[in-house]
Amino acid sequence: MIFINSFDNIFELARGKKATVVVAEACSEHIMDTVEKVLEQGLANMVLVGGEATIKKIAENRGLDASKFKVINATTPEEACKIAVDAVNSGKATSLMKGNVDTSIIMSAILNRENGLRIGKKLSHIAAFKPPHYHKLMFVSDCAININPDFDTKIDIIESAVAAVRNLGINQPKVALLAAKEKVDEKMPITQEWAKIVDIHRAGEKMQNCIIDGPLALDNAVSKQSCQIKGIDSPVGGDADILICPNIEAGNILYKSLSFMANAQNGGVVVGAKCPIVLTSRADSTESKLISIALSVLM
Repeated sequence: MIFINSFDNIFELARGKKATVVVAEACSEHIMDTVEKVLEQGLANMVLVGGEATIKKIAENRGLDASKFKVINATTPEEACKIAVDAVNSGKATSLMKGNVDTSIIMSAILNRENGLRIGKKLSHIAAFKPPHYHKLMFVSDCAININPDFDTKIDIIESAVAAVRNLGINQPKVALLAAKEKVDEKMPITQEWAKIVDIHRAGEKMQNCIIDGPLALDNAVSKQSCQIKGIDSPVGGDADILICPNIEAGNILYKSLSFMANAQNGGVVVGAKCPIVLTSRADSTESKLISIALSVLM
């Protein structure tokens, strides 16, 4: 088991992969800024899809040598997304990044039933954080994709998160199933659902190569002192690698609380497809984009 306690560890591991990231519709200054920093840090090779003349002009204006990345011409956002998806399917790229294009357009290409990136699982989002007072990286899912996941989708979310984190070298991640309390309560259906998922896991039916416990309140998942005070004996308590949220509201609030109130470094990718997908926005910091790309290279 590799003990990963910082994003510096993630960057170091990513540099050794020699991976290739394809960017769909790369015709913008903010995308080129990210590309330049990825190349400077040696995190991945880059393939930029979009208007070739525009991409090369933006690079020239920044003093960036266009020979350091590959450009594939595309005349429309739809064509750019299709070409980027095809690059993954053909093995020319190992992960996909959204460029200056609407999310609906790139998701349409990703989810295309004939030549998209589906593998039979529900897509989900996993975010990585380094909270200032936690002893290692923390992963949260699902923060952005599934609004109110049903039972089977929750299992897909857990399995995708575990697979992603295991690809970072954490061989047996500890998974906390979050609720408002740590006991099963008939007035809180999510606690019953989590208990059933734990039973399935312990029976060896699904979600192996990890340790799962729940329901757990957030404090139980991340604080051994809280577990001691409450008398909770959990193999996950106080040492969770992955926090699984019951719905998008809980995930989104936790994500933004860690980002804006705890100032936790973070990055995130969409998992459950043929390759990891980076769906950053212009509002994301450069640091967050670099973390997301490094995660996509490893996951």
